[in-house]
Amino acid sequence: MRTTRTGPGRPWRGGSLLLAAALLATAACTAGDRAGPGSTMAPEARTYLLSALDTMERHSLVRDEVDWPKLRRDALGRAEGATEPAGTYEAIEQALRELGDGHSTFLTPEEAEQAEDEAPDDQVLPEARRLPEGLGRLTLPPIRSDAAAGPYLRAARAAVREVDRAGACGWVVDLRTNTGGDMWTPLASAGPILGDGEVGTFVEADGTRTPWTIENGTPRQYADRWGSGEPPARPRPPVAVLTGPRTASAGEAVAIAFRGRPDTRTFGEPTFGVPTANTPYPLSDGALVVLTTAREADRTGRVHDGPLRPDVEVEWVRGSDRVLAAATDWLAAHDRCRKP
Repeated sequence: MRTTRTGPGRPWRGGSLLLAAALLATAACTAGDRAGPGSTMAPEARTYLLSALDTMERHSLVRDEVDWPKLRRDALGRAEGATEPAGTYEAIEQALRELGDGHSTFLTPEEAEQAEDEAPDDQVLPEARRLPEGLGRLTLPPIRSDAAAGPYLRAARAAVREVDRAGACGWVVDLRTNTGGDMWTPLASAGPILGDGEVGTFVEADGTRTPWTIENGTPRQYADRWGSGEPPARPRPPVAVLTGPRTASAGEAVAIAFRGRPDTRTFGEPTFGVPTANTPYPLSDGALVVLTTAREADRTGRVHDGPLRPDVEVEWVRGSDRVLAAATDWLAAHDRCRKP
């Protein structure tokens, strides 16, 4: 399963945080290989590095754009003399950077374990508040571990339900702090506001398309696990989506899900610029090659590449949230919220 874990600091991508099981082919070492770059590597280290490179060449989104013989030679040369898999980590990291997709990354066994086991107590929870003019505001922070999904979603649904029952006529969905992680839990959190249907798509290099479908306020593949979200008292409310330069990866996926939705407008600044899907591939020692494997398209079919530009660009200024002000002004003037 694809994930969307990423952030401006260290990319890593997103669907759920459940790691996809992947069988890695063991690379065959030919006599020609042995005489070339990396010939002084220990067999275990060489096999490990070639397995990682095979995975990249087989699954990378940009696999048809890469000079693979050169990338392999360079990686083997960097790992010259490695006596164990850990001695190839730097070569793998550099090879992932040279793919040029801006999103693939490598996690050591320790980093992979830490990412999967991040304590739910450390998770910043979503927050919904009632704003003036009868509006609601849902803030969706990043989510970094599967263990935090339950508390995150319960907090979001309870808060949205409370504000909705207070009579919210329209919503602000704030993604400005969502630097990446899991995309599916925030989508489920916003699902009742977003509405059901096909809200986005993964698009692979060969054109294969995998839709993101919301049913009863929940991504279809999580219906049994998370149940239905309570529909808002006022169906299909107008929505203002807030983005900024810290909105990345999973945050961008949620923003894409609102693109093309009726009665929806985006405000703020362009996003970080990695609207792509990553899939984690485990290596033999527990390390992960987290590889960009698909682009993302909105419900209109538009495939996004690079930063998402808002409909209304408003620069954030310290001490005055002009982005939120512009969004609430638009919502307050909407037919469904305008005072008689």
